Amino acid sequence: MKNRKLLSVMMLAALVLLNGCAGKEVSRVAVEEQIDLSGEWNDIDSQQVSAALTSQITGSPWVEDFRAENGKKPYLIIGTVRNKTPEHIAVKTFIADLERNFINGGRVRVVASAEERDEIRGERADQQEFSSQETMKQWGLEKGADYMFIGEINAVFDQEGGAQVKYYQVDCYLVDLQDNTKVWAGFEKIKKFVGKGKYKG
Repeated sequence: MKNRKLLSVMMLAALVLLNGCAGKEVSRVAVEEQIDLSGEWNDIDSQQVSAALTSQITGSPWVEDFRAENGKKPYLIIGTVRNKTPEHIAVKTFIADLERNFINGGRVRVVASAEERDEIRGERADQQEFSSQETMKQWGLEKGADYMFIGEINAVFDQEGGAQVKYYQVDCYLVDLQDNTKVWAGFEKIKKFVGKGKYKG
């Protein structure tokens, strides 16, 4: 009797599990493929905006002015990018996209964030005790950033019935860490129509 009851419970659980899985289909797609399901900020938005901003920043005259004055590439640090929208936005992914574009573009150099520096300094401290004199890295030789990138993501939503227009604007600045001068200011925007069928303007 007990075994029969247990078997019935197991069969019921299996049925629930099968019903839960029914109708769900998962397929792999190319990472670069543009897919908008909800109309909210997504990975494509992050990539497009970061690419546009890094292109604007590194293509501006301040880079050549700095190199002419100092004989070297400027060092940047990515500061805070605030999400002022009502949506959840993976700001760390956006920052990682920015850093990658800056580094791979080769026009500027990027120093580690405060969080990353703590980990690196911990490793350097270990080296003082456990590494050989020849391979041990020294204190006090870190590169200080010349400029800090800061910004914020804002949004305006307009809705009527089942249709919605979503407008995102990313405003950002480069600030001289020596004297707080803003040497560059820019923005990038995205506008989306969310509704049934395609928008015909």
